[in-house]
Amino acid sequence: MRPTMKDVALAAGVALKTVSRVVNGEPGVNPATAERVREAIERLGYSRNESARVLRRGRTATVGLVIEDVADPFYAGLSRAVEEVTIVEGCLLLSGSSGEKPARERELVRTFCARRVDGLIVVPAGDDHSYLRPELDAGTPAVFADRPPGPGLDVDTVLSDNAGGAMEAVGHLLAHGHRRIAMLGDHPSIFTAAERLAGYRSALGQLFDPRLVAMRAPTPETVRTDLERMLALDSPPTALFTGNGRLTVTALRALGGRRMGLIGFDDFELADLLSPGVTVVAQDPAGMGRVAAELLFRRLSGDGGPSEHVQLPVRLIPRGSGELSP
Repeated sequence: MRPTMKDVALAAGVALKTVSRVVNGEPGVNPATAERVREAIERLGYSRNESARVLRRGRTATVGLVIEDVADPFYAGLSRAVEEVTIVEGCLLLSGSSGEKPARERELVRTFCARRVDGLIVVPAGDDHSYLRPELDAGTPAVFADRPPGPGLDVDTVLSDNAGGAMEAVGHLLAHGHRRIAMLGDHPSIFTAAERLAGYRSALGQLFDPRLVAMRAPTPETVRTDLERMLALDSPPTALFTGNGRLTVTALRALGGRRMGLIGFDDFELADLLSPGVTVVAQDPAGMGRVAAELLFRRLSGDGGPSEHVQLPVRLIPRGSGELSP
């Protein structure tokens, strides 16, 4: 039978309250008495019932995280950072991937809420989050990361400077003599893809040519087709801006060693070991996850202030590919 706190008190010859203070790290216990209690705990193999403890406090000590794809290095880094903060806070992280499907996002969120998670961190796949209103009204805090919620929902949000990063990338290519700069991006319905396209267009100004833009869910076949179409133009691109890490890797394969300027949004493993190294606009997925989790736990601690909208900076890392001349 599992030993109880009363068993520990009896074995140590102290009051039940004294054992409680030692177990919870509270002050006011004589050091010798505290040591006697700890010895009794070890001897009996006592461990406190966390489930009962957190339920008495009205919390389940769990947090729900919805991301796009756990296999994506960006979201893996974000998820790991959220988990690290959650562990420090003494909670358990439940997570799931939406696969960029709004219905799957809603299903995951509703499942987590049915399990009475204390709070949610969501990388949204859709732009309608009215389904979350009952949970928010019931007091379950939510933080949106990487992308904002849909219209009508004002909650804490942590984003990267997507448009600014794209502008810096294109500006860097322009500074190295390129005027025909193509862009491969994800589907424009995705917030980050649309923001990066906006930054690209803004940096090019009158040099913008819609024939040098392809925005759709990427596959090796679509990327190859889009590049072949652009390179067959009378005035083909001399440089390429890719909208995320997966697109960058796919484009490198499709180019097959063809020399052209290249800057990708998002860093990726081994980018510095290629020849030339791949110049990137690097986000901070770990920083995004950490800030989102810290915001959530502040809300769980009682912070009822206005919603915060945090924009994290990005940085250009020159490695050679973005510095090639036409």
